[in-house]
Amino acid sequence: MPLFRKILLLTVYVIIATLVTTFVQVLLLRWHDPKTTAWMRMRVREAKAQGKDLQIHHTWIPLKAISPPMKAAVVAAEDDGFYQHHGFDWDAMRKAHELNEKKERIKRGGSTITQQLAKNLYLSPSRSYWRKGREAVITAFMELLLPKDRILELYLNSIEFGPGVFGIEEAARHYFNISARQLSLYQCCQLAAIIPSPLRYRTGGSYVNRRAGNIARIIGGGNAVQDSSF
Repeated sequence: MPLFRKILLLTVYVIIATLVTTFVQVLLLRWHDPKTTAWMRMRVREAKAQGKDLQIHHTWIPLKAISPPMKAAVVAAEDDGFYQHHGFDWDAMRKAHELNEKKERIKRGGSTITQQLAKNLYLSPSRSYWRKGREAVITAFMELLLPKDRILELYLNSIEFGPGVFGIEEAARHYFNISARQLSLYQCCQLAAIIPSPLRYRTGGSYVNRRAGNIARIIGGGNAVQDSSF
């Protein structure tokens, strides 16, 4: 057998094995609640590289235990077409690409909630073609195998809200000392506002309050009053 053909067959086998493994991993998410993610492990490694010890705070809760406005706020803030598209918002991606080209740097992302979940659970922030390809495959499998509400439940339990703070339950306790079930509409909007850059923003800052107000108006809470504790 010619060397080229052997290499080609090996490549095909690797691709098929990777696809099957990914398919099974995503299928198991229908019933399995991840206790750790690639993003958590990456943050721990980063801290160790700086000689620090980062403790991860993460508590899994079901979607029904999360304040309803939180679900609406995160969809409005991160992916308003979440319940309509199949994992990829091509229009948002096109607009993000055009803006980034204009600014000559990454100024805006066009990732959907499902794409963000794929990255947080399994991948790294690398922008390589290989990583992007894996993200696309995982996203497609998630949309094929998981109900939308399950994707949202996984997302809200996995995303980063601050240094060592992962998932909505720990975010509610960290910032407001309450459970995710007790979050008010405005608190939900504040937490949704920090998702794009959780290590930079904090609830109570002028930018976060301004963005939270915009999110509140979008989800029908335009008259939400900012609590004096913020």
